[in-house]
Amino acid sequence: MITTEKLYNYYLENPVISTDTRNITPGCIFFALKGDLFNANEFAAQAIEKGAAYAVIDEEKHAHNDKCLLVGDVLATLQDLARHHRKQLNIPVIGLTGSNGKTTSKELVNAVLAERYKTFATFGNLNNHIGVPLSILSITGDVQVAVIEMGANHQKEIELLCTIAQPTHGIITNVGMAHLDGFGGFEGVKKGKAELYAYLKATNGYTFINRDNQNLLEMAEIAGLSKLIYYGTENGNTIKGSLKSSDPFIEVDWTNHDVESTVKTNLTGSYNFENILAAICIGDFFDMAPKEINTGLSNYQPKNNRSQLTKTEKNTVICDFYNANPSSMAAALKNIAVLTADKKMAILGDMFELGPESPGQHGLIAKQAAVSGLDEVIFIGKDFYHYKNDVKGTFFETPTEAATYLQENPVLDHLVLLKGSRGMKLEGLLQYL
Repeated sequence: MITTEKLYNYYLENPVISTDTRNITPGCIFFALKGDLFNANEFAAQAIEKGAAYAVIDEEKHAHNDKCLLVGDVLATLQDLARHHRKQLNIPVIGLTGSNGKTTSKELVNAVLAERYKTFATFGNLNNHIGVPLSILSITGDVQVAVIEMGANHQKEIELLCTIAQPTHGIITNVGMAHLDGFGGFEGVKKGKAELYAYLKATNGYTFINRDNQNLLEMAEIAGLSKLIYYGTENGNTIKGSLKSSDPFIEVDWTNHDVESTVKTNLTGSYNFENILAAICIGDFFDMAPKEINTGLSNYQPKNNRSQLTKTEKNTVICDFYNANPSSMAAALKNIAVLTADKKMAILGDMFELGPESPGQHGLIAKQAAVSGLDEVIFIGKDFYHYKNDVKGTFFETPTEAATYLQENPVLDHLVLLKGSRGMKLEGLLQYL
């Protein structure tokens, strides 16, 4: 069995990690992870044939040569290697989590900090027990500050990710009705997200907190946090901001240390105001000038199907179909209701991982959509379909059925909200809009 220290020496010589034989690059180290439906130990030889310097395996029968490094558990070894690498990095690491806005906030914080510093930010949404160690192991020696996104769908997961990322600074964007099944309800969500606060308390780290959010204030008080940097809409915060405009793009007035400033962004959705304010607060903490902060924010272009405004040949579409939960769905409906457009519609897909609360939450969203003043609402999915006789709208059980309807009933000159959980694959409908 190879030790973490010995493996780290191999990593320093070959500092690229791969977990997929389809993405092998010459000289990388392949980690043969296991899942419910796969066992990558079986592909170790193939990875080496494709150019991997080493393959880390945990089944001795697949140790075909000395390039196969045998360990007790590949996943645990990957996480331990990331912990070891993190300890060699003497840089600020900002740990970021929350029910909604994690990825957008991470991108905004990175966009701001990159105006002055050499930064690293989690790529895409590699924010789980595999993605976080991969992210940490992607941080090179020239990086000055890192922004690590941490996702969770059950308690103790953020706690685990903190032991890997070891954040010196942290932020919870918000707590909402997400992953209710895994967390065991909303109070479970709060408890799970607060694991970041507990880590920062134990390590004497800094916490950025939205003072307008009573849930976060309560969680911070329970955790006994002391190194708090506040942002919000009231006086007394390090950063005070107000939403100047959000139709369709967000413009924010903000003040730090009595210096007033205004920034125009390319983000839509008034719910992104607090994400923008968080990025301003973090940039200010890291000694950035207002001009640098505003440049980073104004140059950021959303490209990840989160609050992304897309103009097609026929309509303007708010592409927000990367994920959905009751909190984000309610905010998106509230937003489109106040936007200026001659004709508006929403196409909403089922929200996943809500457990026993799923029927009730889908009913609440369906009723909200029906009274949002939209010209048409299309509901897609088995959970929404239960309300076809109770709520005004057009209902389909599958996206395929909805696609046929949109082909036969073209939508023209509308502002369209397209939102649902990732598993609904609503991106397939964009071609009909």
